[in-house]
Amino acid sequence: MLETQYLPVLLTFLVVGAIVMLMVNAGRFLGPRNRTETKLDAFECGNEPSGSAWGRFSVKFYLTAILFVVFDVEVVFMYPWALVFRELGWFGMWSMAIFISILALGLVYEWRKGALEWE
Repeated sequence: MLETQYLPVLLTFLVVGAIVMLMVNAGRFLGPRNRTETKLDAFECGNEPSGSAWGRFSVKFYLTAILFVVFDVEVVFMYPWALVFRELGWFGMWSMAIFISILALGLVYEWRKGALEWE
């Protein structure tokens, strides 16, 4: 019984894997192979590369990324909760209210510290 439940999922993974391998290798077999110095040069928005590739980024980039991940995870947890909302009753309602309140407090903290200000 258990094997037959997961058979469509396994089949989907196999088909997707085959399509990915086909698309990745299609360019290798179908595309032209005339390599020139211009084609092998690094491309950076049409400008010539300048400076070191090991430049330091501001902490603001990382804070923005972390905030995005936190609120993205919040939405991931809210979808299953919304599906079983009626079955959970008031317990589920208050649990999600506490969860959203903690994240809202974190957002207010980040806002007051200036992490959302972009300069």
